[in-house]
Amino acid sequence: MFQPLRLLATISRAEFLLPNLGSLIMGLAWGATSAIGFTELVVSVVLSFTIINLSSAIGAQINTLSDYELDLKDDRKKQLVQAMDSFGRDRLRITLGVEFLLTLVLVFLFMLVQGKPILLFMWIIGISLGCGYSAPPVRLKSRSWLAPISLVLVLAVFPVLFAYYSFTSEMRPFFLLSLSGLVLTVYAVIIPTETRDYFGDKAMGIETMTVHLGLVMASFLSMVLLSAGAILIGTAFLFEFIYGQHPLLSLFLLAIPVVVLLVLGNFKKLYSLSKGYANSNNQNLIAEKIVSLSAHNPQWIMLVTQTYSIISIVLLVSKFLL
Repeated sequence: MFQPLRLLATISRAEFLLPNLGSLIMGLAWGATSAIGFTELVVSVVLSFTIINLSSAIGAQINTLSDYELDLKDDRKKQLVQAMDSFGRDRLRITLGVEFLLTLVLVFLFMLVQGKPILLFMWIIGISLGCGYSAPPVRLKSRSWLAPISLVLVLAVFPVLFAYYSFTSEMRPFFLLSLSGLVLTVYAVIIPTETRDYFGDKAMGIETMTVHLGLVMASFLSMVLLSAGAILIGTAFLFEFIYGQHPLLSLFLLAIPVVVLLVLGNFKKLYSLSKGYANSNNQNLIAEKIVSLSAHNPQWIMLVTQTYSIISIVLLVSKFLL
């Protein structure tokens, strides 16, 4: 009975659940105010999280469906391929149709309840980019600079803005500063994932931004973007705590440099390996090391995103309890 659900969870990349929760928490923390009633808060949180996760699942399922032939050649994605084979392509297409209609209905109802047409507009743009990222003939992932732009919009901008506008219509400067930092951070942690797939993508003629830039430049860019993103996000929270008359809460921000430096250490290793690969006569061995190290990227993503989520929770608590 539960086997199809387990297979669908694998195809939908259930590991994205916590990052999606992070988007909701960040949008909630910056958008919510103590004037919001408890019932309104709960309804908005449940609907926002449901819509964000269903949309993420749709994008992940289309990615699995579109990349099936490529994933067949990647031993690291064997579990994904097996889940796809067991669940069935036709069955997945039907599931996608049901999920799309359900999400559309939820977004439309949420828009009516909130009286904010922008929620429906953001969802339409976001789901279009999410589907177009993998699905032919658009396939944005193979269109160089369009790939990172679409990914950042789908993974960072629209989910956080959707959650934010679920609670407020006011656009605050510190929130924009934090969102800018999140955009840089998200693409910084995407690069090692593209690095892991670099050799397969290049062989298949898929020109991701990492393939376009090359391993050395891409890994260097990831370090720069992660550092800049951390500075912007830390500054935004610092100003918010100070102007919110809770300066002592700024101590929580010390977690940011600790976590970022830890992740940067791994990014630096990738940079060194990439330089070695470019200058080595034994490229196969170094390529294996690059793939092996970059495969740990989900852990690095979790470290960074959950650190920002915890600080967002601190901000949220300060609004309601302090």
